[in-house]
Amino acid sequence: MLLRPEQRTKLDDTDDTLFYAIPRFVTHVDEGFIQQLTQLYRDRLQPNSRILDLMSSHISHLPEEIEFAHVEGHGMNPEELARNRRFHRYFTQDLNKNPKLPLPDEDFDAVLICVSVQYLQYPDAIFSEIHRILKPGGIAIISFSNRMFYQKAIAAWRDGTETSRVALVKGYFKSVSGFTPAEVITHLSSIPSFLQILGISTGDPFYAIISNRST
Repeated sequence: MLLRPEQRTKLDDTDDTLFYAIPRFVTHVDEGFIQQLTQLYRDRLQPNSRILDLMSSHISHLPEEIEFAHVEGHGMNPEELARNRRFHRYFTQDLNKNPKLPLPDEDFDAVLICVSVQYLQYPDAIFSEIHRILKPGGIAIISFSNRMFYQKAIAAWRDGTETSRVALVKGYFKSVSGFTPAEVITHLSSIPSFLQILGISTGDPFYAIISNRST
């Protein structure tokens, strides 16, 4: 088993649909993080490809100048998803209750999860689904920082360090046969530690874990 039962727990175990019932038209990371993510998408995503933006909201941070054949959105709040201008279609689903995606096999060129992987209680099931719906050679990009809704993040994430969280997501890919070894992209603050102690920061750390479907 990828995670022990106690590692899947949340401080707030009420129904997630209640927590996400009210739309939040905000970004959960700073502008520096968003710029780095958009550039990564610009470098790794192909024009006219089919994209699934999993666990998304009102904005996907995709490069404005790149046209995609289809962008499928998924999230928990329909008002947020309806506001996302890049989506051709979207659906809502609580992945912690039902990890089976209502999507065909080998239908997408890329699957994206931005700053949401920390909420998955059954990541092994979700990453198996990501593998299933990706075309051979398709790419998965999982990005995150150090921010979260603390009460809704799983214990394995909440109680970990930034280094252990990178290892955790790499482990999610490794647990599914047919993914390439995960690539890690990290951009951390270079500010001296004594200034960090004083609360001075240069911005959110950026992590991206990338893998391709090999078979």
